[in-house]
Amino acid sequence: MRGGIFRVYTIAYLVFLYAPVILLPIFAFNDGTVIAFPLQGFTTRWFAQMWGEPGLWPALQNSLIIAVSTAILSTALGVLAARASTRYRFPGKGPLMGLIMLPLVLPEIIVAVSLLVVLLGIGVPLSIFTVILGHVLMTMPFAIAILSSAFQGLDRSLEEAAHDLGETPVSAFRLVILPLVMPGIISSLLISFTLSLDEFIIAFFLGGTQVTLPVYIFSQFRFPASVPVIMALGSVLVALSVLLLTIAEYYRRRGIARSGGKDTGGFL
Repeated sequence: MRGGIFRVYTIAYLVFLYAPVILLPIFAFNDGTVIAFPLQGFTTRWFAQMWGEPGLWPALQNSLIIAVSTAILSTALGVLAARASTRYRFPGKGPLMGLIMLPLVLPEIIVAVSLLVVLLGIGVPLSIFTVILGHVLMTMPFAIAILSSAFQGLDRSLEEAAHDLGETPVSAFRLVILPLVMPGIISSLLISFTLSLDEFIIAFFLGGTQVTLPVYIFSQFRFPASVPVIMALGSVLVALSVLLLTIAEYYRRRGIARSGGKDTGGFL
């Protein structure tokens, strides 16, 4: 009896979670302009019209610049933080790491408004740069979580053997540690890129006149004629996000397998 209730709950939960994602491509291929059943027929013209939208390309370019910059900065800072937290002991380590990971549990709109007040207060103009700062703040905890798992699975005897062979701490880190945690670094880059590309609230508050792709999508919903095109664009973004997350999960598991660690669950 309990197993049957749990099975029904699981199916209902999955339907509630993924039904909107499934409906998105269905309406993207619908020939009608009204998002409703019954469907009017099959068409691919919304995808063709999507590529001709004049405001799409500047927004996409801004989002790619922000996402790539965020992924690189978050992963670079995440490598340093994960290395320090897993390898060394220092006063205040627990509270300090807790503060770094705090954006994981803070409401995103609170973070966005706080950053907006601080940046305007110190005279920093809103631009792509301020969006990158906000995205790094939000994605770095995810990078640290992924990279900490990679660093924790390392065998310290490998680093000690490198020191015994005459390598300096820097060269040992570059030649021994980095290759071993490279799958985790790639996973961190992909996750940070995906989170930044899809993020809306911080980009809306901190972007100023620089429109990102999620903000562009939000603005287009004011025009009913543009909704089918946005459905097509959303389908492409969902497919891209699933692809990137699948690749990230592959490299995360590959890193755990290389280091001999235990898989405690991932993104997929």
